[in-house]
Amino acid sequence: MRAPARNPFDPTPAPMLQRIIPAASVMIASLITLWPYVASFPLLPPLGLLVLLGWRLMRPDAFAIWAALPLGLFDDLVSGQPLGSAMLLWMICFFVIDTIDQRLVFRDFWQNWLIAAGATGFCLIAGRLIAAPIGAHVDTVLLMQAIISIMLFPLVARFCAWLDGKREGA
Repeated sequence: MRAPARNPFDPTPAPMLQRIIPAASVMIASLITLWPYVASFPLLPPLGLLVLLGWRLMRPDAFAIWAALPLGLFDDLVSGQPLGSAMLLWMICFFVIDTIDQRLVFRDFWQNWLIAAGATGFCLIAGRLIAAPIGAHVDTVLLMQAIISIMLFPLVARFCAWLDGKREGA
């Protein structure tokens, strides 16, 4: 049986568009790190991870639990990290957030910010240990990158909320 034709004047967005927007926003945020700029220290936050956390903490139904695997693979391919590092670390973050969701009855913005801060710090530290286990470590740069990422999360969460409003057709 054929699906009925969609009314072009209907304000509700297409269901496929509702599923694509969260994943596309994470992928575009991962691509932003490719922007050519000259810096003496790599202080650019992991924007793909921040957008993924913004969506996951704001709308748990936007992604399936396994969605961190292909999005992490895309980030690994784009960022140049060892293949599988973002897949593993983002999946661990999803499992921990899922466990927190089962334990807590209610979560507010401050708890979301704390969860995102812990997840971002974990991914940055573990990612550096995976990428260069014995190499020269610059802890000050990693600390500054973590602080910038944590302070940027409210802006990223607001951006995800704005995208969700557009996605829902509000």
